[in-house]
Amino acid sequence: MRAFVGWKTLITVAGNRIFLSGAGARATWLYPSPPLYMQMQKQQQAWYWSPTRVQKLIASQSDPLLAKEIFDVASTQPNFRHTYSTYLILLLKLGRSKQFTLLDHLLRRLKSDSHPITPTLFSYLITVYAEADLPDKVLKTFYTILHFNCKPLTKHLNRILQVLVSHRNYILPAFRLFKDAHRHGVQPDTKSYNILMRAFCLNGDISIAYSLFNKMFRRDVVPDIDSYRILMQALCRKSQVNGAVDLLEDMLNKGFLPDSLTYTTLLNSLCRKKKLREAYKLLCRMKVKGCNPDIVHYNTVILGFCREGRAHDACKVIADMSANGCLPNLVSYRTLVTGLCDMGMIDEATTYVEEMLCKGFSPHFAVVHALVKGFCNVGRVEDACGVLTKALEHGEVPHVDTWIVIMPVICEADDGGKITDALEDVLRIEIKRHTRILDAGIGLENYLIRKIRSMSRAS
Repeated sequence: MRAFVGWKTLITVAGNRIFLSGAGARATWLYPSPPLYMQMQKQQQAWYWSPTRVQKLIASQSDPLLAKEIFDVASTQPNFRHTYSTYLILLLKLGRSKQFTLLDHLLRRLKSDSHPITPTLFSYLITVYAEADLPDKVLKTFYTILHFNCKPLTKHLNRILQVLVSHRNYILPAFRLFKDAHRHGVQPDTKSYNILMRAFCLNGDISIAYSLFNKMFRRDVVPDIDSYRILMQALCRKSQVNGAVDLLEDMLNKGFLPDSLTYTTLLNSLCRKKKLREAYKLLCRMKVKGCNPDIVHYNTVILGFCREGRAHDACKVIADMSANGCLPNLVSYRTLVTGLCDMGMIDEATTYVEEMLCKGFSPHFAVVHALVKGFCNVGRVEDACGVLTKALEHGEVPHVDTWIVIMPVICEADDGGKITDALEDVLRIEIKRHTRILDAGIGLENYLIRKIRSMSRAS
Protein backbone atom coordinates (compact mmCIF):
# COMPACT_ATOMS: atom_id res chain seq x y z
CA MET A 1 0.00 0.00 0.00
CA ARG A 2 1.28 3.50 -0.85
CA ALA A 3 -0.11 6.73 0.50
CA PHE A 4 0.41 10.23 -0.95
CA VAL A 5 -0.33 12.75 1.77
CA GLY A 6 -1.00 16.04 0.09
CA TRP A 7 -2.74 19.38 0.31
CA LYS A 8 -6.19 18.71 1.84
CA THR A 9 -6.33 15.32 0.09
CA LEU A 10 -5.23 11.76 0.82
CA ILE A 11 -4.67 9.34 -2.06
CA THR A 12 -4.22 5.70 -1.06
CA VAL A 13 -3.20 3.05 -3.57
CA ALA A 14 -3.86 -0.54 -2.48
CA GLY A 15 -3.72 -3.15 -5.20
CA ASN A 16 -6.16 -2.05 -7.88
CA ARG A 17 -8.22 0.14 -5.54
CA ILE A 18 -7.77 3.92 -5.33
CA PHE A 19 -9.22 5.98 -2.48
CA LEU A 20 -9.52 9.81 -2.46
CA SER A 21 -10.52 11.44 0.78
CA GLY A 22 -10.19 14.73 2.62
CA ALA A 23 -11.32 18.32 2.42
CA GLY A 24 -10.05 18.69 -1.14
CA ALA A 25 -12.25 15.86 -2.42
CA ARG A 26 -15.99 16.17 -2.77
CA ALA A 27 -16.52 12.60 -1.57
CA THR A 28 -14.72 9.31 -1.10
CA TRP A 29 -14.68 7.08 -4.18
CA LEU A 30 -13.91 3.37 -4.30
CA TYR A 31 -12.78 2.08 -7.67
CA PRO A 32 -13.24 -1.68 -7.72
CA SER A 33 -11.72 -2.35 -11.12
CA PRO A 34 -9.12 -0.77 -13.41
CA PRO A 35 -11.54 -0.01 -16.28
CA LEU A 36 -13.94 1.82 -14.03
CA TYR A 37 -11.05 3.57 -12.32
CA MET A 38 -9.72 4.82 -15.65
CA GLN A 39 -13.14 6.10 -16.62
CA MET A 40 -13.59 8.00 -13.37
CA GLN A 41 -10.02 9.22 -13.49
CA LYS A 42 -10.64 10.99 -16.79
CA GLN A 43 -13.56 12.82 -15.23
CA GLN A 44 -11.58 13.89 -12.18
CA GLN A 45 -8.11 14.51 -13.60
CA ALA A 46 -8.78 18.08 -14.66
CA TRP A 47 -9.95 18.80 -11.11
CA TYR A 48 -7.25 16.92 -9.19
CA TRP A 49 -4.15 16.81 -11.39
CA SER A 50 -3.71 20.53 -11.78
CA PRO A 51 -0.08 21.79 -11.88
CA THR A 52 -0.66 24.07 -8.88
CA ARG A 53 -2.15 21.25 -6.79
CA VAL A 54 0.71 18.91 -7.67
CA GLN A 55 3.26 21.60 -6.84
CA LYS A 56 1.75 22.05 -3.36
CA LEU A 57 1.58 18.30 -2.88
CA ILE A 58 5.26 17.86 -3.75
CA ALA A 59 6.28 20.83 -1.60
CA SER A 60 4.50 19.35 1.41
CA GLN A 61 6.41 16.04 1.32
CA SER A 62 9.25 15.59 3.81
CA ASP A 63 10.41 12.45 1.99
CA PRO A 64 12.18 13.50 -1.25
CA LEU A 65 11.72 10.06 -2.81
CA LEU A 66 7.98 10.23 -2.26
CA ALA A 67 7.98 13.73 -3.74
CA LYS A 68 9.79 12.35 -6.80
CA GLU A 69 7.24 9.52 -7.11
CA ILE A 70 4.36 12.01 -7.04
CA PHE A 71 6.20 14.03 -9.70
CA ASP A 72 6.52 10.92 -11.90
CA VAL A 73 2.87 9.89 -11.42
CA ALA A 74 1.69 13.36 -12.32
CA SER A 75 3.90 13.31 -15.41
CA THR A 76 1.93 10.35 -16.80
CA GLN A 77 -1.37 12.25 -16.79
CA PRO A 78 -2.68 13.30 -20.20
CA ASN A 79 -1.90 16.88 -21.20
CA PHE A 80 -0.13 17.52 -17.90
CA ARG A 81 2.99 19.70 -17.64
CA HIS A 82 4.86 20.49 -14.46
CA THR A 83 5.50 24.10 -13.59
CA TYR A 84 9.03 25.47 -13.45
CA SER A 85 8.56 26.10 -9.71
CA THR A 86 7.79 22.40 -9.20
CA TYR A 87 11.10 21.49 -10.81
CA LEU A 88 12.96 23.94 -8.54
CA ILE A 89 11.25 22.59 -5.39
CA LEU A 90 12.02 18.99 -6.27
CA LEU A 91 15.61 19.77 -7.32
CA LEU A 92 16.27 21.38 -3.95
CA LYS A 93 14.70 18.45 -2.08
CA LEU A 94 16.74 15.89 -4.00
CA GLY A 95 19.93 17.90 -3.68
CA ARG A 96 19.70 18.41 0.07
CA SER A 97 19.01 14.69 0.55
CA LYS A 98 22.07 13.94 -1.67
CA GLN A 99 20.04 12.09 -4.30
CA PHE A 100 22.36 13.34 -7.00
CA THR A 101 21.58 10.64 -9.58
CA LEU A 102 17.90 11.55 -9.43
CA LEU A 103 18.83 15.23 -9.49
CA ASP A 104 20.85 14.78 -12.70
CA HIS A 105 17.95 12.91 -14.30
CA LEU A 106 15.56 15.69 -13.31
CA LEU A 107 17.88 18.31 -14.82
CA ARG A 108 17.80 16.46 -18.14
CA ARG A 109 14.01 16.36 -18.01
CA LEU A 110 13.87 20.06 -17.25
CA LYS A 111 16.06 20.87 -20.24
CA SER A 112 13.86 18.78 -22.53
CA ASP A 113 10.70 20.39 -21.08
CA SER A 114 11.74 23.75 -22.60
CA HIS A 115 10.86 25.90 -19.60
CA PRO A 116 12.39 29.41 -19.51
CA ILE A 117 15.30 29.08 -17.07
CA THR A 118 16.05 31.59 -14.33
CA PRO A 119 19.37 32.15 -12.46
CA THR A 120 17.72 30.77 -9.32
CA LEU A 121 18.07 27.22 -10.67
CA PHE A 122 21.85 27.46 -10.82
CA SER A 123 22.08 29.20 -7.47
CA TYR A 124 20.21 26.20 -6.02
CA LEU A 125 22.61 23.76 -7.70
CA ILE A 126 25.71 25.54 -6.40
CA THR A 127 24.19 25.64 -2.91
CA VAL A 128 23.32 21.93 -2.72
CA TYR A 129 26.71 20.86 -4.10
CA ALA A 130 28.51 23.19 -1.70
CA GLU A 131 26.50 21.87 1.27
CA ALA A 132 27.43 18.33 0.21
CA ASP A 133 31.11 19.35 0.00
CA LEU A 134 31.41 18.42 -3.69
CA PRO A 135 33.75 21.06 -5.19
CA ASP A 136 34.07 19.12 -8.45
CA LYS A 137 30.31 19.32 -9.05
CA VAL A 138 30.34 22.98 -8.05
CA LEU A 139 32.97 23.61 -10.73
CA LYS A 140 30.96 21.69 -13.34
CA THR A 141 27.89 23.79 -12.57
CA PHE A 142 29.47 26.71 -14.43
CA TYR A 143 29.49 24.62 -17.59
CA THR A 144 26.04 23.20 -16.82
CA ILE A 145 24.75 26.76 -17.06
CA LEU A 146 26.27 27.02 -20.53
CA HIS A 147 24.74 23.65 -21.43
CA PHE A 148 21.31 25.19 -20.75
CA ASN A 149 22.18 27.91 -23.28
CA CYS A 150 22.35 30.48 -20.49
CA LYS A 151 25.09 32.93 -19.60
CA PRO A 152 26.43 32.54 -16.05
CA LEU A 153 26.11 35.62 -13.89
CA THR A 154 29.06 37.14 -12.08
CA LYS A 155 27.40 36.16 -8.79
CA HIS A 156 27.47 32.51 -9.94
CA LEU A 157 31.15 32.81 -10.76
CA ASN A 158 31.93 34.36 -7.36
CA ARG A 159 29.99 31.74 -5.42
CA ILE A 160 31.74 28.95 -7.33
CA LEU A 161 35.14 30.54 -6.71
CA GLN A 162 34.38 30.86 -2.98
CA VAL A 163 33.55 27.17 -2.72
CA LEU A 164 36.57 26.08 -4.75
CA VAL A 165 39.20 28.12 -2.91
CA SER A 166 37.96 26.77 0.42
CA HIS A 167 39.63 23.53 -0.73
CA ARG A 168 43.36 23.98 -1.14
CA ASN A 169 43.54 21.47 -4.01
CA TYR A 170 41.04 23.51 -6.02
CA ILE A 171 42.79 26.89 -5.92
CA LEU A 172 44.40 26.38 -9.33
CA PRO A 173 41.17 25.04 -10.95
CA ALA A 174 39.45 28.13 -9.54
CA PHE A 175 42.15 30.31 -11.10
CA ARG A 176 41.71 28.59 -14.46
CA LEU A 177 37.95 29.12 -14.29
CA PHE A 178 38.53 32.78 -13.41
CA LYS A 179 40.73 33.25 -16.48
CA ASP A 180 38.31 31.28 -18.69
CA ALA A 181 35.17 33.15 -17.58
CA HIS A 182 35.52 36.15 -19.91
CA ARG A 183 35.49 33.84 -22.95
CA HIS A 184 31.93 32.95 -22.01
CA GLY A 185 30.86 36.54 -21.50
CA VAL A 186 31.29 36.59 -17.72
CA GLN A 187 33.28 39.57 -16.44
CA PRO A 188 34.91 39.08 -12.99
CA ASP A 189 34.29 41.96 -10.60
CA THR A 190 36.16 43.26 -7.57
CA LYS A 191 34.80 40.45 -5.40
CA SER A 192 36.09 37.85 -7.89
CA TYR A 193 39.60 39.27 -7.65
CA ASN A 194 39.43 39.53 -3.87
CA ILE A 195 38.40 35.88 -3.51
CA LEU A 196 41.41 34.68 -5.48
CA MET A 197 43.82 37.21 -3.94
CA ARG A 198 42.87 36.05 -0.45
CA ALA A 199 43.25 32.40 -1.44
CA PHE A 200 46.72 32.90 -2.91
CA CYS A 201 47.82 35.02 0.06
CA LEU A 202 46.72 32.36 2.53
CA ASN A 203 48.54 29.82 0.37
CA GLY A 204 51.73 31.88 0.59
CA ASP A 205 51.66 33.01 -3.07
CA ILE A 206 51.73 36.76 -2.49
CA SER A 207 53.33 37.44 -5.89
CA ILE A 208 50.30 35.98 -7.72
CA ALA A 209 47.99 38.01 -5.48
CA TYR A 210 49.96 41.17 -6.32
CA SER A 211 49.70 40.34 -10.01
CA LEU A 212 45.92 40.03 -9.73
CA PHE A 213 45.79 43.32 -7.82
CA ASN A 214 47.68 45.13 -10.58
CA LYS A 215 45.50 43.57 -13.29
CA MET A 216 42.43 45.10 -11.67
CA PHE A 217 43.62 48.59 -12.66
CA ARG A 218 44.44 47.49 -16.22
CA ARG A 219 40.98 45.96 -16.68
CA ASP A 220 39.07 48.90 -15.20
CA VAL A 221 38.03 46.94 -12.13
CA VAL A 222 38.13 49.23 -9.12
CA PRO A 223 39.72 47.68 -5.99
CA ASP A 224 38.06 48.27 -2.66
CA ILE A 225 39.25 48.48 0.93
CA ASP A 226 39.12 44.70 1.18
CA SER A 227 41.51 44.39 -1.78
CA TYR A 228 44.14 46.48 -0.02
CA ARG A 229 43.58 44.84 3.35
CA ILE A 230 44.05 41.33 1.91
CA LEU A 231 47.51 42.26 0.64
CA MET A 232 48.42 44.22 3.76
CA GLN A 233 47.51 41.31 6.03
CA ALA A 234 49.55 38.95 3.87
CA LEU A 235 52.57 41.24 4.01
CA CYS A 236 52.23 41.59 7.77
CA ARG A 237 52.10 37.81 8.16
CA LYS A 238 55.37 37.68 6.22
CA SER A 239 56.80 40.40 8.51
CA GLN A 240 57.02 42.75 5.51
CA VAL A 241 55.48 45.60 7.45
CA ASN A 242 57.18 48.31 5.37
CA GLY A 243 55.41 47.02 2.27
CA ALA A 244 52.12 47.09 4.16
CA VAL A 245 52.72 50.72 5.17
CA ASP A 246 53.49 51.60 1.53
CA LEU A 247 50.17 50.04 0.53
CA LEU A 248 48.43 52.17 3.13
CA GLU A 249 50.01 55.28 1.61
CA ASP A 250 48.92 54.20 -1.87
CA MET A 251 45.45 53.57 -0.55
CA LEU A 252 45.23 57.05 0.98
CA ASN A 253 46.66 58.72 -2.15
CA LYS A 254 43.95 57.07 -4.28
CA GLY A 255 41.25 58.48 -2.02
CA PHE A 256 40.33 55.32 -0.10
CA LEU A 257 39.53 55.60 3.60
CA PRO A 258 41.04 52.65 5.48
CA ASP A 259 38.65 51.01 7.88
CA SER A 260 39.24 50.07 11.51
CA LEU A 261 40.38 46.52 10.71
CA THR A 262 43.02 47.77 8.28
CA TYR A 263 44.58 49.98 10.97
CA THR A 264 44.37 47.17 13.53
CA THR A 265 46.33 44.91 11.19
CA LEU A 266 49.07 47.48 10.70
CA LEU A 267 49.32 48.49 14.37
CA ASN A 268 49.63 44.85 15.42
CA SER A 269 52.38 44.23 12.91
CA LEU A 270 54.30 47.40 13.78
CA CYS A 271 54.19 46.58 17.49
CA ARG A 272 55.34 43.00 16.92
CA LYS A 273 58.24 44.30 14.83
CA LYS A 274 59.03 46.66 17.74
CA LYS A 275 58.44 49.71 15.55
CA LEU A 276 56.64 51.46 18.38
CA ARG A 277 57.45 54.99 17.25
CA GLU A 278 55.81 54.28 13.88
CA ALA A 279 52.86 52.59 15.59
CA TYR A 280 52.27 55.62 17.80
CA LYS A 281 52.51 57.98 14.82
CA LEU A 282 49.98 55.89 12.92
CA LEU A 283 47.66 55.94 15.93
CA CYS A 284 47.84 59.75 16.03
CA ARG A 285 47.38 60.00 12.29
CA MET A 286 44.21 57.93 12.20
CA LYS A 287 41.94 60.68 13.43
CA VAL A 288 43.34 63.12 10.87
CA LYS A 289 42.54 60.60 8.12
CA GLY A 290 38.93 60.22 9.18
CA CYS A 291 39.08 57.06 11.30
CA ASN A 292 38.83 57.66 15.03
CA PRO A 293 40.98 55.20 16.99
CA ASP A 294 38.92 52.83 19.11
CA ILE A 295 39.74 50.87 22.26
CA VAL A 296 41.31 48.02 20.26
CA HIS A 297 43.78 50.36 18.54
CA TYR A 298 44.81 52.03 21.79
CA ASN A 299 45.16 48.74 23.66
CA THR A 300 47.29 47.32 20.85
CA VAL A 301 49.82 50.15 21.22
CA ILE A 302 49.69 50.04 25.03
CA LEU A 303 50.53 46.33 24.92
CA GLY A 304 53.32 46.99 22.43
CA PHE A 305 54.98 49.57 24.73
CA CYS A 306 54.58 47.41 27.85
CA ARG A 307 56.07 44.34 26.16
CA GLU A 308 59.18 46.32 25.37
CA GLY A 309 59.57 47.69 28.90
CA ARG A 310 58.28 51.14 27.98
CA ALA A 311 55.29 51.37 30.30
CA HIS A 312 55.94 55.09 30.83
CA ASP A 313 55.15 55.62 27.12
CA ALA A 314 52.03 53.50 27.53
CA CYS A 315 50.91 56.01 30.19
CA LYS A 316 50.94 58.69 27.49
CA VAL A 317 48.68 56.54 25.34
CA ILE A 318 46.22 56.21 28.24
CA ALA A 319 46.21 60.00 28.54
CA ASP A 320 45.60 60.36 24.78
CA MET A 321 42.61 58.04 25.03
CA SER A 322 40.78 60.26 27.47
CA ALA A 323 41.63 63.38 25.46
CA ASN A 324 40.13 61.78 22.33
CA GLY A 325 36.96 60.61 24.07
CA CYS A 326 37.89 56.91 24.24
CA LEU A 327 37.73 55.61 27.81
CA PRO A 328 40.24 52.97 28.97
CA ASN A 329 38.72 49.58 29.75
CA LEU A 330 39.80 46.75 32.03
CA VAL A 331 42.24 45.44 29.42
CA SER A 332 43.89 48.87 29.20
CA TYR A 333 44.44 49.07 32.97
CA ARG A 334 45.44 45.44 33.33
CA THR A 335 48.10 45.74 30.62
CA LEU A 336 49.45 49.04 31.94
CA VAL A 337 49.56 47.97 35.61
CA THR A 338 51.37 44.76 34.71
CA GLY A 339 53.87 46.69 32.58
CA LEU A 340 54.54 49.24 35.33
CA CYS A 341 55.02 46.52 37.95
CA ASP A 342 57.44 44.66 35.69
CA MET A 343 59.50 47.88 35.55
CA GLY A 344 59.38 48.27 39.34
CA MET A 345 57.12 51.34 39.11
CA ILE A 346 54.82 50.03 41.85
CA ASP A 347 53.53 53.35 43.16
CA GLU A 348 52.55 54.48 39.65
CA ALA A 349 50.83 51.13 39.13
CA THR A 350 48.92 51.57 42.41
CA THR A 351 47.70 54.97 41.24
CA TYR A 352 46.23 53.43 38.08
CA VAL A 353 44.62 50.64 40.13
CA GLU A 354 42.92 53.23 42.31
CA GLU A 355 41.77 55.07 39.19
CA MET A 356 40.44 51.80 37.81
CA LEU A 357 38.50 51.05 41.00
CA CYS A 358 37.05 54.58 41.06
CA LYS A 359 35.67 53.98 37.56
CA GLY A 360 33.81 50.89 38.74
CA PHE A 361 36.15 48.19 37.47
CA SER A 362 36.83 45.20 39.70
CA PRO A 363 40.47 44.34 40.50
CA HIS A 364 41.10 41.63 37.92
CA PHE A 365 43.17 38.72 39.26
CA ALA A 366 45.97 39.59 36.80
CA VAL A 367 46.15 43.11 38.26
CA VAL A 368 46.19 41.72 41.79
CA HIS A 369 48.93 39.27 40.88
CA ALA A 370 51.07 41.97 39.24
CA LEU A 371 50.81 44.26 42.27
CA VAL A 372 51.46 41.50 44.82
CA LYS A 373 54.46 40.28 42.87
CA GLY A 374 55.74 43.83 42.45
CA PHE A 375 55.48 44.62 46.16
CA CYS A 376 57.10 41.31 47.10
CA ASN A 377 59.98 41.96 44.71
CA VAL A 378 60.83 45.21 46.51
CA GLY A 379 60.25 43.73 50.00
CA ARG A 380 56.93 45.52 50.71
CA VAL A 381 55.12 42.42 51.91
CA GLU A 382 52.69 44.34 54.13
CA ASP A 383 51.50 46.31 51.10
CA ALA A 384 51.18 43.05 49.19
CA CYS A 385 48.89 41.70 51.92
CA GLY A 386 46.92 44.94 51.70
CA VAL A 387 46.35 44.29 47.99
CA LEU A 388 45.01 40.83 48.83
CA THR A 389 42.65 42.32 51.41
CA LYS A 390 41.30 44.83 48.90
CA ALA A 391 40.85 42.14 46.26
CA LEU A 392 38.87 39.91 48.63
CA GLU A 393 36.74 42.85 49.75
CA HIS A 394 35.78 43.38 46.08
CA GLY A 395 34.95 39.68 45.73
CA GLU A 396 37.95 38.96 43.51
CA VAL A 397 39.65 35.67 44.35
CA PRO A 398 43.47 35.82 44.02
CA HIS A 399 44.95 33.27 41.66
CA VAL A 400 46.92 30.32 43.03
CA ASP A 401 50.09 31.83 41.49
CA THR A 402 49.53 34.94 43.62
CA TRP A 403 49.42 32.89 46.82
CA ILE A 404 52.48 30.94 45.74
CA VAL A 405 54.37 34.23 45.29
CA ILE A 406 53.41 35.75 48.63
CA MET A 407 53.46 32.76 51.01
CA PRO A 408 57.24 32.04 50.91
CA VAL A 409 57.94 35.76 51.41
CA ILE A 410 55.63 35.91 54.44
CA CYS A 411 57.21 32.82 55.91
CA GLU A 412 60.69 34.30 55.63
CA ALA A 413 59.85 37.81 56.73
CA ASP A 414 60.48 39.01 60.29
CA ASP A 415 59.23 42.49 61.13
CA GLY A 416 57.89 42.22 64.62
CA GLY A 417 54.52 40.76 63.71
CA LYS A 418 53.26 43.42 61.26
CA ILE A 419 53.16 40.98 58.35
CA THR A 420 51.50 38.36 60.54
CA ASP A 421 48.82 40.86 61.49
CA ALA A 422 48.35 41.82 57.85
CA LEU A 423 47.89 38.21 56.80
CA GLU A 424 45.46 37.61 59.65
CA ASP A 425 43.45 40.60 58.38
CA VAL A 426 43.27 38.84 55.03
CA LEU A 427 42.15 35.57 56.59
CA ARG A 428 39.46 37.27 58.68
CA ILE A 429 37.59 38.19 55.52
CA GLU A 430 35.00 35.63 54.60
CA ILE A 431 36.85 33.37 52.17
CA LYS A 432 34.71 31.49 49.67
CA ARG A 433 35.17 27.79 49.27
CA HIS A 434 36.77 28.34 45.86
CA THR A 435 39.47 30.64 47.31
CA ARG A 436 42.82 29.82 45.75
CA ILE A 437 44.71 29.98 49.05
CA LEU A 438 43.82 26.32 49.51
CA ASP A 439 45.95 25.50 46.48
CA ALA A 440 48.94 27.14 48.12
CA GLY A 441 48.76 24.73 51.04
CA ILE A 442 52.49 24.06 51.26
CA GLY A 443 53.35 27.70 51.84
CA LEU A 444 50.47 28.13 54.28
CA GLU A 445 51.49 24.97 56.14
CA ASN A 446 55.03 26.27 56.58
CA TYR A 447 53.66 29.56 57.86
CA LEU A 448 51.42 27.85 60.42
CA ILE A 449 54.20 25.52 61.60
CA ARG A 450 56.48 28.48 62.08
CA LYS A 451 53.80 30.37 64.00
CA ILE A 452 53.08 27.37 66.29
CA ARG A 453 56.77 26.94 67.05
CA SER A 454 57.17 30.60 67.92
CA MET A 455 54.13 30.38 70.23
CA SER A 456 55.61 27.30 71.90
CA ARG A 457 58.87 29.09 72.60
CA ALA A 458 57.03 32.07 74.03
CA SER A 459 55.11 29.86 76.45
